[in-house]
Amino acid sequence: MTIPFIDLQAQYRALESQINGRINRVLEHGQYIMGPEVLELEQTLASFIGSKHCITVASGTEALLISLMALGIEPGDEIITTPFTFVATAEVIVLLGAIPVFVDVEPDTCNLDVRLIEAKITPRTKAIMPVSLYGQTADMDEINVLAARHGTIPIIEDAAQSFGAAYKDKRSCNLSTIGCTSFFPSKPLGCYGDGGAIFTNDDNLAKAMREIRVHGQSQRYVHTRVGVGGRMDTLQCAIILAKLERFEWEIERRIQIGARYNELCDSAGIERVVQRPDRTSVFAQYTVKVDNREAIQQHLKTHDIPTAVHYPVPLNLQPAYGHLCCPDCTPVASSLAERVMSLPMSADLKPADQVRIVGTLKAPL
Repeated sequence: MTIPFIDLQAQYRALESQINGRINRVLEHGQYIMGPEVLELEQTLASFIGSKHCITVASGTEALLISLMALGIEPGDEIITTPFTFVATAEVIVLLGAIPVFVDVEPDTCNLDVRLIEAKITPRTKAIMPVSLYGQTADMDEINVLAARHGTIPIIEDAAQSFGAAYKDKRSCNLSTIGCTSFFPSKPLGCYGDGGAIFTNDDNLAKAMREIRVHGQSQRYVHTRVGVGGRMDTLQCAIILAKLERFEWEIERRIQIGARYNELCDSAGIERVVQRPDRTSVFAQYTVKVDNREAIQQHLKTHDIPTAVHYPVPLNLQPAYGHLCCPDCTPVASSLAERVMSLPMSADLKPADQVRIVGTLKAPL
């Protein structure tokens, strides 16, 4: 029997009545855009992470784009970020005419290497955008200190994979100037389509973001700034509200399953992504490092075990972005891209399946 890579069906079965009830209420009131569930979700999410403001948006990509627009990013500005991430991180920077400045990553966590950031800061640096990869945050305190030392450079945490994670005593998305997350279905907290959210404690930024997501409107047909059509629809907000009833349990399960994977991989001599002791990962993916990856993936596939690669090509080697950074300027990211492989991971993954996965993985190594 094939093990699901992400078991969304089991999650739905556990929440079927709550999800259907929430959807039906939206169908009954008919306010599909900016209905009452939008504000309810924003208030609930802000309270969940301890942030003053939450602005729901159409996707994690829109969250990043709107955040950069709210900061006033202009053509020629530089944004420091990682090349080892999904393309949206750099895409939104380039769409505004700004320049992504790629900094290499740590070989054990795969997150942005804070020690390398300062050398890339210039007078044109207008923001730093670390990615909380695989469900674990970067070293946000060190990044905050570094940004303050250089005139309080704004920081946008790309937390598309880490909603529900923690860094020391604070939640991901409430660790810097702005936090952005995604509710893509495969994320730790996912809807049944696209969705995302932005978090900030800055009143002025929150006001700008709310206006930008509705075409720059401060009131109906009064456009005070350039904006986008970036609203999260009411149905998706309703689904997230239903899923929040189980989310704390899912976080605990992901932590337990991740710890079990760690034990199994360490016992089998399988190299894996490391979690720092001052951080709590939500394991958006469980990622190991292997040689001969294609052969190992094929071996696992023949045993009905799916895998995925996040990510096979660093952004500075992608055709659309290669001209922005020399091919060999991020050697750690390039090496990781050839070796990382993600295993099935969800809150409903069974211990026996974990044993089967790691045992099958160990066999060809």
